[in-house]
Amino acid sequence: MNDAIVELDSGRARGRVLDDHRVFQGIPYAAPPVGGLRWRSPQPVQPWADVLDATEPGSPCPQTAQVFAAIESLDEDCLNLNVTTPDTPGPKPVMVWLHGGGGANGEGAIFDAHRLAVREDVVVVTPNSRLGIFGYFGYPGLEGSGGFGIEDQQAALRWVRRNIAAFGGDPGNVTLFGESYGAFNIGAHLASPSSSGLFHRAVVQSGFTLMDAPAGTWMPGTPALPTMWLSTAELDGLAAHFVEQSGWLDAGRELTAVEQLRRVPVGELLELSPYFTRPAYGNAVLPESPDEAVRAGRFNRVPTVVGGTRDEARLFVALFFDLAGQPVTAERYAQLLGEAFGGQAAQVEREYPLSDYDTPSLAWAQVAEDRAWARATWDLAHALAAHTPTYCYEFADRDAPPIVPFPEGFPPGAHHSAEVAYQFDLGEPAALSSEQWRLAEQINAYWANFARSGDPGSPDLPAWGRFDPADPYVQALAPGRTGRTDFAAGHRLDFWEKLR
Repeated sequence: MNDAIVELDSGRARGRVLDDHRVFQGIPYAAPPVGGLRWRSPQPVQPWADVLDATEPGSPCPQTAQVFAAIESLDEDCLNLNVTTPDTPGPKPVMVWLHGGGGANGEGAIFDAHRLAVREDVVVVTPNSRLGIFGYFGYPGLEGSGGFGIEDQQAALRWVRRNIAAFGGDPGNVTLFGESYGAFNIGAHLASPSSSGLFHRAVVQSGFTLMDAPAGTWMPGTPALPTMWLSTAELDGLAAHFVEQSGWLDAGRELTAVEQLRRVPVGELLELSPYFTRPAYGNAVLPESPDEAVRAGRFNRVPTVVGGTRDEARLFVALFFDLAGQPVTAERYAQLLGEAFGGQAAQVEREYPLSDYDTPSLAWAQVAEDRAWARATWDLAHALAAHTPTYCYEFADRDAPPIVPFPEGFPPGAHHSAEVAYQFDLGEPAALSSEQWRLAEQINAYWANFARSGDPGSPDLPAWGRFDPADPYVQALAPGRTGRTDFAAGHRLDFWEKLR
């Protein structure tokens, strides 16, 4: 099992052999989506004759650096994936990770999965897929509008089905897991008929499949979003508006509008990438809105783990309010409540008075956390549990090291994405205490147990039962105190239910 070369359906690839595992990076799973293949469904890889060097990461998909992700790329030839596999006999459960990053940023290679793979004896795959305007662009007459990034991930899953046995993986036991935007994509795969059979379990970490976000949830000035999904008609209209302003089209040319857009330089398109991050429905990959499909039970019924972090919203308030020079003042808090809740603002302010919080920014973060994030997790757990075995958790380590610098005096808490450093090494191991490292081992053990059997439990871990819609408790993941917690009370969900 320590051979550095594997035989794939498109050719041989050479990876790196380390002490107790092997790593293969930058393996193409689809043809480069360049030139005439920009904004087309992923196409098969052209087989290669020589041994592919898979010892270094492939290119990230096009993106610009952000405060939460320093990656930059102009290279559209980015449909590649990475495989980490232990040096033990197979077949092993396969875990395919979909990264976060807001839909316009991120890459699979930064998630070093060796701790999960080696300790839990699983094969971990971390793919790239098209982001932003390259993955979720739409335009009148463009076939597949709004779904190219999802189709890429489906192509990666089909690659896994065909090739993962060469790495000791079991193609009949594939768990799709992801965080934030990656978890949002999993919501699409749950609802997509063409994803049926490509994965057998799902772990949704801080996803927002069913989120109904009030104004100001994400950053100052963001409008209310009754659903995180948009239709292809809405997407086409948005794209037509931006294209009209761009000056990219020449009516006198013989090329069609889409053909001309396929020739626009990557750097120019990236300026619009933040506007094109949401998969659209009303196409072949997503015939209907995933929130409606999941609520109605029309989804791929695989066992699921659903959860989030205790203080999701603190990351967004810290980055996009305080660090952006717009900290929430007492006056601004009242304005935000009015913009978000209208005639119900006074009730919310009584429930979340400023006197209960060290700063108005923390007060607003708690409102956004409970109303948008916690309620979305709760709703998703209920919708899934009505049809398939479901487990629900909350990452609750409020001393977790911040993944990005927070403003001085702003406690990060168990902020959005905090748990990822417990699962993976992100460049280097996180600065965790011995108790936090034990929690990291517990999280990876729960996830791997679930990948093996559909049940996260085992005799050496704190008991974790299935989610019961009549029970307000979920599994809290925290150093030294992993166990049941009253999620509904902790996030005042009864109060928010009365305001629906």
